Formats: sequence, structure tokens, C-alpha cells
Amino acid sequence: MLRPKVPTNPAPTGIVTPLVVEPTSITQHTPAPVPVAPAPTQPTVQLTPGALVALVGGGTAVVLVVGAVLVSMLLAVAITGVSLAICALVIRSLIASEHKRR
Repeated sequence: MLRPKVPTNPAPTGIVTPLVVEPTSITQHTPAPVPVAPAPTQPTVQLTPGALVALVGGGTAVVLVVGAVLVSMLLAVAITGVSLAICALVIRSLIASEHKRR
């Protein structure tokens, strides 16, 4: 009564043709040599005095902005730490004074 029944596959209804695989030949292909470009005689990047001033000014601006962001983050952490320390001292003082009253 509780035995599983194994399903049986029905017979195919159409014409079944066998699949024939024919071997293919393997051919070796050698790549053609890639032409090498001659090395440039002049440097790729030429810095003019105006470009050099702009580069130094941009680098200075980036350093100042990153420094300001890092200093403000450090200041925020320091202020938070001091605030937590003051809160802890006040709470400890309140608890100690509550025990002295009893």
C-alpha cells in the first residue's frame, strides 16, 4: 500500500533518427607577426610653465581639502569622546550621591 511507484516513460510517438557526429580536422594556425611601433623620440607629456603652475595649484588644493576633512573627522571623534567622558562622570556622581543619602 505504501510502496512507491516508479514512473515509466512512454514510447516515442514520432520518427526517431540517430544523431551521427562526424569528426572534423584540426588545423594549426600560426599568428602573423605584429609590427612593432618605433619608440617616440620626444616625451609624451610636455609641461609648459602654465601647466606646471596649474598642476602645483591643483595638488595643493587637493592636499588642503583632504587635510581639512581629516582634521574635522579627528575633531569630531575627540569632541564625542570628551562628551561621553563628562556624561560618565556625571552619572557616576549621581549614583554615588544617591547611595550616600540612604
